[in-house]
Amino acid sequence: MKSIKITQVKSTIDRPKKQKETIKALGIKKLNHSVVKVATPQILGMVATVDHLIKVEEV
Repeated sequence: MKSIKITQVKSTIDRPKKQKETIKALGIKKLNHSVVKVATPQILGMVATVDHLIKVEEV
């Protein structure tokens, strides 16, 4: 399976609780923090939920 690098580029301040929890569940701790995840359907669904707050790159 392919991997993706997810980087938070916008703050979660004044965002709905669901979006804050999704960012936390992805393992992102703060602004400009990156994580590498395997591109499973579950991860891609989480990415779609917060796509306006993150940047996604293929690894």
